[in-house]
Amino acid sequence: MAFKLSQRSRKRLEGVHSDLVAVVELAIIMTPVDFTVIEGRRTPERQRELYRAGATKTLNSRHLTGHAVDLAPLVKGQVRWDWPLFHQLAPAVKDAAQALGVRIEWGGDWPRFPDGPHFELSRAAYPA
Repeated sequence: MAFKLSQRSRKRLEGVHSDLVAVVELAIIMTPVDFTVIEGRRTPERQRELYRAGATKTLNSRHLTGHAVDLAPLVKGQVRWDWPLFHQLAPAVKDAAQALGVRIEWGGDWPRFPDGPHFELSRAAYPA
């Protein structure tokens, strides 16, 4: 069963680099688990808010330049934060990126502060 991005998810992709948008659009067709876009491009104010809350470890996020998105699995229309679901979602995003020739990184692969929802364009291939 192929899923579709909601209007809310599409709205949250505004300001995101077109290559990353293309990856998300292909991933929603390839994924075994439905997902939503939680956040795309962020304002500096939003980044500071998340930093103060401990939800991020940096004020220099790739979200500020539209080079990152946060995706969350949906189960019966509800956002879920279970790590096993992110491990189902991540391969679809990585496969979509590979199919499009777009280099991405998944925050779930980070050894320090793993970030399951976070996908970003490679800094080497896409400097801000």
